[in-house]
Amino acid sequence: MKVFSGIPASRGIASGKAFVYPEEILEIPRYSIKNNHIKAEWNRLLKAIGEAEEDLKTLYERASTEMGKEQADIIQAHLLMLQDFDLLDKFKKRLEASNLNIEWVVWDISRDLKLELMSASDPIFRERAADISDVSQRLINNLLNVKRSRISLADLKDDVILVAHDLLPSDVLTMNKVHVKGLAMDEGSRTCHTAILARAFGIPAVLGLSAISKEVKDGQLLALNGSTGMVVQEPNQQTLKRQKLEEKEIREKADQLSLLRDLPSETMDGCRLALKANIELPEEAGQALKHGAEGIGLYRSEFLFITPGKTADEETQFAAYTQVLKTMGDLPVTIRTVDVGGDKVLSEFQSIGEKNPLLGWRAIRFSLAQPELFKVQLRAILRASIYGNVRIMFPMISGIEELEQALEILEQARYECRKKGQPFAEKIETGAMIEIPSAAMTADILAEKADFFSLGTNDLTQYTLAVDRGNEKVGYLGEPNHPAVLRFIKRTIDAAHEKGIKAAMCGELAGDPWATKLLVGLGLDEFSMSSSSIPIVKHIIRNTTMKSCKTLAEQAMQERNIAGVKAMIRKWMSNNNH
Repeated sequence: MKVFSGIPASRGIASGKAFVYPEEILEIPRYSIKNNHIKAEWNRLLKAIGEAEEDLKTLYERASTEMGKEQADIIQAHLLMLQDFDLLDKFKKRLEASNLNIEWVVWDISRDLKLELMSASDPIFRERAADISDVSQRLINNLLNVKRSRISLADLKDDVILVAHDLLPSDVLTMNKVHVKGLAMDEGSRTCHTAILARAFGIPAVLGLSAISKEVKDGQLLALNGSTGMVVQEPNQQTLKRQKLEEKEIREKADQLSLLRDLPSETMDGCRLALKANIELPEEAGQALKHGAEGIGLYRSEFLFITPGKTADEETQFAAYTQVLKTMGDLPVTIRTVDVGGDKVLSEFQSIGEKNPLLGWRAIRFSLAQPELFKVQLRAILRASIYGNVRIMFPMISGIEELEQALEILEQARYECRKKGQPFAEKIETGAMIEIPSAAMTADILAEKADFFSLGTNDLTQYTLAVDRGNEKVGYLGEPNHPAVLRFIKRTIDAAHEKGIKAAMCGELAGDPWATKLLVGLGLDEFSMSSSSIPIVKHIIRNTTMKSCKTLAEQAMQERNIAGVKAMIRKWMSNNNH
């Protein structure tokens, strides 16, 4: 019996025989061509693109009718990538400059694009490399006139736990969802397309398992827990029995927590707190409502900008924002302006090779340096505002100058909308994300211009402790319970309240049940988290008192180190203090 530990990507428990999906390795020929053969090579590529488009259109229709918009959009993105003039131009220029066969050109450029995406610190960008792989593999197969060498997952006849090094989005879309009871994969994370699809299909999944595809053999029994991220190879009867009990408990707990959906998030002594959801895709808004979200506390708009082959023009953004606002009705929706730049790849802006991209040209710095692009987004938000209750939030604000500049450009966008006769809501709250120490230290100054704060604890922890959270060698040091991080959180909340504005949190800490009481005690007004975390956080809030939370916070703030803070939290949780 061997235990593998990975990333819990899709909740649920499953057991069954392993089906190991072999990694596809295709040898790409490389040879020189003469100048008078370049046109013929280019025509071969155009033919391959046409064949790929036909295949993807069939997949798109299937996804649209059998699944949902989110799944169909993944295939739509691949179609748009094939029609991306910038990408086609890259292929043509490389073909003409290298005098090499078109298969090699496609592979070489796709590899460069994947490496560029994989070098990004943001996991969202790293995971878009899977889309590049999917499309380039499809083109190369067509150019070489070969069928997929891997077994079709659509032809599965028995119930299995699917084990793979990696899966292309098209693999997941076409697999037999009836027989795939669980998914275990070497690569991937919670935000990759494979994870999104697994959750959409209700298939328990554990990703980021490193080498499970090499260690597990076909037919071996596996026990998979998509809630804890554990996969057990050849489990004994005791393990299987325990897993069945856990599955039953999970179902019962989910049923109990679902009863809280329409109840207020209020402590036993009457303190009301707002629980909201973080989303990336417009389709996630409906799921947020199902879990009892009181609004969207963070809509990560950059997903619109990084979808392969898709330009985030004003109309595209307007449609996406409008969809979310209509879904949420009168509930507030906080749209964070685009958090890209530096190490993050946009089709319009190539990487500038920054030595320290996390400290470089990104987020609000990028937007302020590209005011026309920034105004496109702001106009789209303004126009959508008439369909709901929208708020605008600026990321990575380091000081009052940046906030004032952002607000000035917002005024320019308002003027342009008025000039075009485009209606928008006159009163829209604007807020600042507090995720840099300088912002936390000057929160009292920022509060003079901001209508609200939202603490981004992922970056605040990273910048406070000088820890690259994407670096596995030092990632363990990125601990939000560090006294320095907690002091910045407390300072920000106090500064907000002194100026009469609310303090929210949209970082991972907001959805951590172990941190709930501490954050309530520190005075946090709003929590924004993954939709699935809302029920358990609400349960904790409804079974505690503000008085006890304040006592916990006071004691935790006196601790000298991380271990002391954690011990204090465990003590209060284990004693079930109200």
